[in-house]
Amino acid sequence: MTKATYKDAGVDLDLYQKAMSSIHPLLGKTHLAQKSRVMDLPGGFAGLFRLNNPEPGPAGRKYEDPVLVSGTDGVGTKIKVAIEAETYNTIGIDLVAMCVNDCLCLGAEPLFFLDYIALGKDDPERLVELMEGVSKGCVLSKSALLGGETAIMPDLYGDGDFDMAGFSVGVVERNQVLDGHAIQAGDVVLGLESSGFHSNGYSLIRKVVFEMAGLGINDPVEELNQRTVASILLEPTRIYAAAISSVVRSYPDQIVISGMAHITGGGLVENVERILPANRRIEIKKSAWEIPPAFSWLQSLGNIDEEEMFRVFNMGIGMVAIVRADQAKDVREKLHASQCPTHILGKVTQGEKQVVLV
Repeated sequence: MTKATYKDAGVDLDLYQKAMSSIHPLLGKTHLAQKSRVMDLPGGFAGLFRLNNPEPGPAGRKYEDPVLVSGTDGVGTKIKVAIEAETYNTIGIDLVAMCVNDCLCLGAEPLFFLDYIALGKDDPERLVELMEGVSKGCVLSKSALLGGETAIMPDLYGDGDFDMAGFSVGVVERNQVLDGHAIQAGDVVLGLESSGFHSNGYSLIRKVVFEMAGLGINDPVEELNQRTVASILLEPTRIYAAAISSVVRSYPDQIVISGMAHITGGGLVENVERILPANRRIEIKKSAWEIPPAFSWLQSLGNIDEEEMFRVFNMGIGMVAIVRADQAKDVREKLHASQCPTHILGKVTQGEKQVVLV
């Protein structure tokens, strides 16, 4: 009688161990920014992280009334583009960005990150490439990659398929939580530029680019300086942690940012409206910034209505920060110094709770 083995069923534990050993250096890179807070636990089943930073001097920090902030997300069908392009070392940046950017909206300092990767078969090389992106995203957001899970699931995923999910944890003082209640008439609405499509709307993007226009993944796009379809669609999501942190550190004891919104599915209107208190209204001027050419290219390619474009995509604005008017100029300067260009989109006024594009 033939003996059954796990390897015969599609899971090679030796290959799995090889992949895990290759990932450890990538985790180590992410611990540098939080080296005094990550606690060593060789062989542990989970990760340990100290909330208060024991380092002396400016790096040290102790929270008086800390609130933990958590967020989870994936990268949707942008994964299909990565598979088609056979490019796996950037999609992990998107994964970290989508989670961390959400947590930033509550005023959180990113602390640590966990990842979950599922593949159809053992593939150490691809796994390492995927983790390279996750590691880079964690370094950019100063999050320690504290742990994760890799699952090999033949029959559930095809040989070339994979999926990713991420989990970000941050912390904020209770009296500094950004829940929108501090937004007041006269506040200035700043739009922080995106790096491209980020990780939203890729089912529509793929339908337009590959089905309707019939383009290939490596085709050059004349309207976008001959960049390939792959390079346009796989541009990583911008992580705003360093830029926002530069502002928050400068005003430790006063409200400067009264609200923030991560511009994902639903676009500017729906995401900014989520944080508005009652009796606050915002008119966002579409003339305040130049829509990046990639969005115009896609719109033309698929004959997409402008209203649909603004509801599905960020249209060049990946994060909105609502700030006190008397500090708006200084905040913009700090964001620009952090390589995060901004635009004044409008002002908060009294009125029925609403965000409109004009």
